[in-house]
Amino acid sequence: MSNQSDHNNDIKNRVNKVSRRHFLQASSALVTLPFLTSKSIATTPESLISTPLAYNQEDTERVVSTCSSFDCGGKCDIRAHVKDGKVTRISTRPDADLDEEMPIMRACVRGRGYRKFVYHPDRLKYPMKRVGKRGEGHFERITWDEATTIIADNMQRINQQYGPSSRFVSLSTGVTGGIFSGANMLRRLFNLTGGFLENYHSVSNGNTLAVTPYTYGTAASGSTLDTLENTPLVILWGHNPNETIFGHSNHYFQKMKTNGTKFIVVDPRYSDTASSLADQWIPLLPTTDNAMMDAMMYVIVSENRHDKAFIDKYTIGFDEHQMPAGVGENESLVAYLMGKKDGIKKTPEWAETITKVPADTIRQLAREYASTKPAALIQGWGPQRHICGERTARGATLLATITGNVGVRGGWAAGYGMALNTELRKTIAGPSLLTNPVKTKINITNWVQACEDKTLVTPQNGLLNAEKLETEIKMIFSMAGNYMANQNTDILHAAKILEDESKVEFIVCSDLYLTPSAKFADILLPETSFLERWNIGGTWSYGDYIILSEKVIEPEFERRTDYDWLREVADKIGVGEQFSEGKKTDKDWIEYLVNDASQKRPEDGIPTFDELLIKRRHLLKQRPHPQNVAFEKNIQDIDKNPFPTPSGKIEIFSKRLYDMNNVDIPALSHYVPAIEGPEDTLTAHYPLQLITWKGRNRANSTQFANPWLQEVQRQELWINPLDAQERKISEGDKVKVYNDRGITMIPAKLTQRIMPGVVALQAGAWWQPDKNGIDQGGCANVLTSSRRTAMAHGNAHQTLLVEVEKA
Repeated sequence: MSNQSDHNNDIKNRVNKVSRRHFLQASSALVTLPFLTSKSIATTPESLISTPLAYNQEDTERVVSTCSSFDCGGKCDIRAHVKDGKVTRISTRPDADLDEEMPIMRACVRGRGYRKFVYHPDRLKYPMKRVGKRGEGHFERITWDEATTIIADNMQRINQQYGPSSRFVSLSTGVTGGIFSGANMLRRLFNLTGGFLENYHSVSNGNTLAVTPYTYGTAASGSTLDTLENTPLVILWGHNPNETIFGHSNHYFQKMKTNGTKFIVVDPRYSDTASSLADQWIPLLPTTDNAMMDAMMYVIVSENRHDKAFIDKYTIGFDEHQMPAGVGENESLVAYLMGKKDGIKKTPEWAETITKVPADTIRQLAREYASTKPAALIQGWGPQRHICGERTARGATLLATITGNVGVRGGWAAGYGMALNTELRKTIAGPSLLTNPVKTKINITNWVQACEDKTLVTPQNGLLNAEKLETEIKMIFSMAGNYMANQNTDILHAAKILEDESKVEFIVCSDLYLTPSAKFADILLPETSFLERWNIGGTWSYGDYIILSEKVIEPEFERRTDYDWLREVADKIGVGEQFSEGKKTDKDWIEYLVNDASQKRPEDGIPTFDELLIKRRHLLKQRPHPQNVAFEKNIQDIDKNPFPTPSGKIEIFSKRLYDMNNVDIPALSHYVPAIEGPEDTLTAHYPLQLITWKGRNRANSTQFANPWLQEVQRQELWINPLDAQERKISEGDKVKVYNDRGITMIPAKLTQRIMPGVVALQAGAWWQPDKNGIDQGGCANVLTSSRRTAMAHGNAHQTLLVEVEKA
């Protein structure tokens, strides 16, 4: 407990230090704002929401209610204090301004740090072109006319020489929190001129999204969190909303905690979520989740704690009497658990040797989950980013099913855990995109192969709608993204491909900073921040609303929105009128898209743009919020509302997966030892499993360059004292973390908050290679593998073995 106390005090000191700096740098220009007092404005939540701007009569400062467009799950309330054309500070909503139907969060430390991020002197200021070798990061200033001419010429040349499928848009999470983005407008321009090679699969949640339908027939397995208000037990399995900012989970979970809900956190790392919520922390070795799930089901079934009536009515595959036709003997869940086929009973003692979780702890957790009615097992997206991620995601659905926690208020169906019809941004943004004439798609995990050699991408590893690629990728645009050479797996290999100008011939990056990915640009452009352009923000999940993101300051230097310079490119290649449709600015597009959605989707009650200017935020009317329970209608009347599976029931055993005949994606989700897992012989050389986590001070790699947020949480390797002692490593020592793929150098943090045998690095650190190519910044992706999962062909970057030694 003393270690935990020291850690918490350390965090408080860092956060207080950041807060003091915010105050000192802002206070000289500020006075108390009447916007936040009862004298100037009514204090009801609705009136606060409906007031877009507030003025101080003495100093003409105004406060604008807005939100960011970064890939951050919260869409918190950001209030920009603007005076003389500058943002002087960032504040957030008062405690009293909370609508339970739309619990927009107060800004966290990320939100409070936006001003320093926007006004940082290292931001890109002018358009530039590369000089020297690609990847070295050397550029010279050019004019915007030069930049757009070079881009237009290369778009036409590459399209004519290689065809439209040679053009590719890289991932761009810097603006995925808004409905409007430069990446989408680039797609529009490509679609007007022949199309481009599109990608599919979500790096965040693609594996669980793909596999959940094999249990329920759909991936939409999530309820709204307000349905858990009276749930007595919640198991957070690899779920860390406290740091990730996962929708509005924290709002509801804290309410539940206050009301007496018991929280159990299963995670190799004692996260901030465990620190703030957990009554019990259960650490287990990464990739062994299914072994623990198997043992829990063994206890539940062998002790007759399963929900027999629920299983008989709503499922197939539980025992031999429930199996679909054409399946051999001993393939059911009960037969597997009892070892009828392999001779191994899946007891807690069996699982203990694999997971390192004590057998009595597994037994206790199984009994508690099965006997508490209802109970919610909520799985995060970290476990499904492993090579076994699809099995782990589906394994949680089996636990929810055999305990009768599907389709009931207070329960949780597990799996993907979101409602698909909350994809609001696509609904509103749709009219801007147009149809892509190129139907071929690659899995996002295949993009480096598609640059390297077109024959490496096949239908067997993710190619869609074609038997082969017509050409390699020859042109890449990275618009507000740091994926190419930072967030992507095995970045040393990716960098080698990007450096080769005979492969990818032309790369354009538009961003706020010279990121590791931007160093590979041939043309580098200075983008605007969310405070310098218009947009509409939407949440990840658990809060289906939109927020107006208003342009509050003018861009400095020669920064331009992506749409602004794309219009210029479109004019130079002869499709300017079709591209813009008369809309000169991003605001024109936002106004059009909102008004279009307001007219075409009256069931959502979307306001007009002028109404949104006043209202600022809007809760959709006909969405699953509030009080939506996934699969409730199916459970209440399965005859009228069968599950959308081939059998019409919950499929514990999937005949579709069985017919694939792939040992890595068994029809009955269960434990299979993972490559680069704890049972791999590679542990003789690399005995430690490395995991990453999403920290509270940045969203992916966004805001890595913010010095305030670097103070909040240092980049360091978490290592258990037992592992450190074996390697003669002390607190703060610089250590070398390595495997066959790469090396990173980073200070060590000795802590019992990571279990023995596992080390952890916060995700999103910028790759900082020295003159010898060795990373000096703790970037985990110099170590990760580009190996893909068996079914979804998805990313498995969390599965990797390393060794650590004192530098």
